[in-house]
Amino acid sequence: MIQSMFQLLDEQHSEIVEIRRDLHMHPELSHQEQRTPELIAEYLEGLGLEVKRGVGGNGVVGYLHGNHPGKTIALRADFDALPMKDEKDVAYKSKVDGVSHACGHDVHTAALLGVAKVLSGLKDKLAGTVVFIHQFAEEVSPGGAEAMIADGCLEEVDAIYGAHVWSDNHTGEILFNEGFTMAAADTFEIDIQGKGGHGALPHLTIDPVVAASQLVMSLQQIASRNVDPLKAAVITVGSFHSGEALNVIPDSASVKGTVRTYDEKVRKMIKDKIQKTAEALEVQTGADISVDYHFGHASLYNHPAETASLRVLAEENLPGFDVKQMPPFMGAEDFAYYLKEVPGTFFFVGGKNEKINAIYPHHHPKFDVDESSMATIGKVFMLALMNHGVITEKEQKIVEV
Repeated sequence: MIQSMFQLLDEQHSEIVEIRRDLHMHPELSHQEQRTPELIAEYLEGLGLEVKRGVGGNGVVGYLHGNHPGKTIALRADFDALPMKDEKDVAYKSKVDGVSHACGHDVHTAALLGVAKVLSGLKDKLAGTVVFIHQFAEEVSPGGAEAMIADGCLEEVDAIYGAHVWSDNHTGEILFNEGFTMAAADTFEIDIQGKGGHGALPHLTIDPVVAASQLVMSLQQIASRNVDPLKAAVITVGSFHSGEALNVIPDSASVKGTVRTYDEKVRKMIKDKIQKTAEALEVQTGADISVDYHFGHASLYNHPAETASLRVLAEENLPGFDVKQMPPFMGAEDFAYYLKEVPGTFFFVGGKNEKINAIYPHHHPKFDVDESSMATIGKVFMLALMNHGVITEKEQKIVEV
C-alpha cells in the first residue's frame, strides 16, 4: 500500500509546486505570519480535516482521524521567512521587499500539505490519528515550538517527525542521525564601561578596548580548558565595537557572540564561566562589566529507536534514493522542544541541483532548491506513519466497540 501512496503523492506534485511557489512569492516574517497560516488552515479544512487556528500564536494544527484505532503521530513543518532580499531570477521570486524564503520553510509546508491531501482520501486505510503541526516563527528565539506545545499541540501524541530540506546535499539524498544532531544556540552581550581620555595619556583612563580584548581571549579558554574534549562546545565572538577616533580611548566597548553546545551541563557551565570571567576582569581592569546571557533553542536529540527504524524503512522502500548518515553539526532548530516531550526524529532531505542553479547555502539571497525534494519529504513522512502502524501494508479490519 505504501507504494501506491507514493504514486498518489507523485501524481499531485504539480499542485504542491504551485502551493510552494505561492508561499515563496508571499513570505512573512516570524511572529508576523497572517496570510500563510490562513492559507494552510483553509487548505486543510478543504480536505475535511479538523483544524485549530491560532495555536500558540500563529500556529495551525490539523487532525486526520483514521477509520481504525491506532497511535497518534505528529508531523511538523515550519512556515516563517527571513528578513533578507530575494535575488534569484525566477518567476516565483519574492514579492515582499526585504523578505524571502531563504531557508526552505515554504518547501516544508507544501510537502506536508501534500501528505495531508493524499491521506485525507485514504482514511479507511489509516489506523490512528495524524496530527499536522504547521509552526510559525522557527527562525527566532523564542520561536513558535514552545508556544504551540504549551497550547496543547502534542496532547495525546505518541511520536513526532520533522524534516528539513538541505542545500549541502543533492536531491535523492536522505540523511539521518541518531542522538544529538543540532546544538543549543545561546547568545551573550557584554558591555564594558571604562573611562575615556586622550590616546597619549592612557594612565588617566580605564581602557575598555584593552579590557574587551582580554575578555575575548579569555572566552576562548573556557571551551578549550573547561569542556571535555569529547563534548562539543563553541564560543564565538561575532561583534566587537568600541570608539571611532584613532587617538581617543573611548568610554565603553561591547562584545557580542554565540555559544553552541549539546550537553545541558556544559551549556550551564559555560554561562557561569562567562559571568565569572567578566567579574574577574572587573577586578583586574577597574572597568564595570555587565553580562546579558540569553538561552536560545535547546539542543536537538533524535531518539535512537525511532531514527534507526525510520532509516531502515527508507532503505527498504525508497530503493532509488541515497539514504545515509548525517554527522551532527552546530546549527540550531526549535524542533528540539518537541523531541523533549515525545520521541521521534528530525531528518534531512537533499535539495541541491546544479542544473537549475540550486547551489546556494541556506540564508543566502539566491537560495533555492530542487522542488522534487518535497515529494521526498512527503514519502519519508509517510514511512514515519508506517513506522508506527498508522499506515500498514496489511489490510485493516474495522473493530467493533
